[in-house]
Amino acid sequence: MSCSELTGTPAGRRDRATCPARIARARHATSIARMAIVAVVSCALAACGFHLRGEATYAFTSIYVNGAGAPSLAGDLKRALAAASGARVVDSAKDAQVILDITRVVDDKEVLSLTGAGSVREYELTKRVEFRLHDAEGGEWLPPGEITLRRSYSFSESEVLAREAQEQRLLKDMQTDAVQQLVRRLQAARKPA
Repeated sequence: MSCSELTGTPAGRRDRATCPARIARARHATSIARMAIVAVVSCALAACGFHLRGEATYAFTSIYVNGAGAPSLAGDLKRALAAASGARVVDSAKDAQVILDITRVVDDKEVLSLTGAGSVREYELTKRVEFRLHDAEGGEWLPPGEITLRRSYSFSESEVLAREAQEQRLLKDMQTDAVQQLVRRLQAARKPA
């Protein structure tokens, strides 16, 4: 019953004065329950090892990104490294402690499924980025690696322009994801013995 409904009864007239107090207690109990939920979720995230991305730490002090075959990816990677690390991104291989070679970037598109009439229903996009991290003497700081990303999307011949825009957004998203993965993988680099 609401406070206004209680006023018509003898007990309601008595409780009318305490109704705002009951509302305040209920709000207070709700806020305590919310704080408890936030505390439980925070503890659970901390226990599983989750933490917000902060500054990346590397075993090297300067890096040169050699991405001649993939200038767009190399540009995004330079910006991400400059923003996320204490390592300096330099413009010359001779000034760098380590050299990151983006040896190959391949974007591929394959048919994932067909309709009953034989038309394309879904495509799968694949981006492969091969890289190598070494110093000027040829010492491997990381073994040669590859990042492979896949995204699928549905296709309709009646929405060709919209699907082309979606494909471009997915490719850009995949490139951003590849850059972030590279930034994280570089944290595992160690000076060769």
